[in-house]
Amino acid sequence: MDVSIAEPRPLLALLIRLGAVAALSTMAALIKYAQAHGVPFIEILFWRQFLALPLLIGWAIATGAGFSAFATHRPGAHVRRGLYGLTGMVLNFGGVILLPLAEATAMNFTAPIWAVVLSVLILKDRPGIWRWSSVLVGFVGVLLIARPGSGDIPLFGALVSLSGAFMIALISIQVADLNRTEKPHTIVFWFAAVSAPICALGLPFTGISTSAEAWMLLLAIGLVGTIGQLLLTAALRFGEVSSVIVMDYSALFWATLYGALLFGTLPAAGTWIGAPLIVTAGCIITWREHRLAKRRIADRLRS
Repeated sequence: MDVSIAEPRPLLALLIRLGAVAALSTMAALIKYAQAHGVPFIEILFWRQFLALPLLIGWAIATGAGFSAFATHRPGAHVRRGLYGLTGMVLNFGGVILLPLAEATAMNFTAPIWAVVLSVLILKDRPGIWRWSSVLVGFVGVLLIARPGSGDIPLFGALVSLSGAFMIALISIQVADLNRTEKPHTIVFWFAAVSAPICALGLPFTGISTSAEAWMLLLAIGLVGTIGQLLLTAALRFGEVSSVIVMDYSALFWATLYGALLFGTLPAAGTWIGAPLIVTAGCIITWREHRLAKRRIADRLRS
């Protein structure tokens, strides 16, 4: 099913991405809080995904769009996105639970660095000195945060969080491809439809939360997570990945704020040095991608 290509609106894309980051940062804080208060991990995963379905279906009925709003001719692409997305969700939620919020967020900032690696492995790209230097700087930042052998940051948690960032980079490529033919609500609907039944398989082994506080947390996680996912996908319809991804660095503000308010923690000394290095590396990569994209467009216009 083809849809018209959205007209590029860079400023709108940046604002949408900022909203997405705020929503997803709130979700991350709620996930860490819920798990710390005894809500099973698999239950958090299930309700995060399942609640998106009635919310989207209710929206489709209220607007008169009906179930045709979720029609697609690319079921295979949605299944792949669902499986990759579920893997990324497990890793990113796990990173949030295993690490302090600020450190887990800083690890997620390595997504642009992983994107360079993927461009070599998948697209057979040949990054220049700028991008390879940024990759090196970014991983120095990771080492400063993780400080292997210090015992301050769990090594397993750091590896889980870094793997989650890798999946973010991989999924961004998938979502950008799906955005060529699908609308944001269609992509989010099928992600939930594929992943929620898989998560449900684990519920019999963990039990169901019964406290009012747990249900309020799960509902809030599902609501803000769905809003964040819709905004995240919508941003890629109006702007390039290399442009909007800069807004993701605002997550460090939210992570620091929620860490202080909910958990009484502030970023460790190494994070104050390592995180800016990772952000700098990501910004350089983003700038280079933007320059290369403009050059490719200019070359096409001249040919």
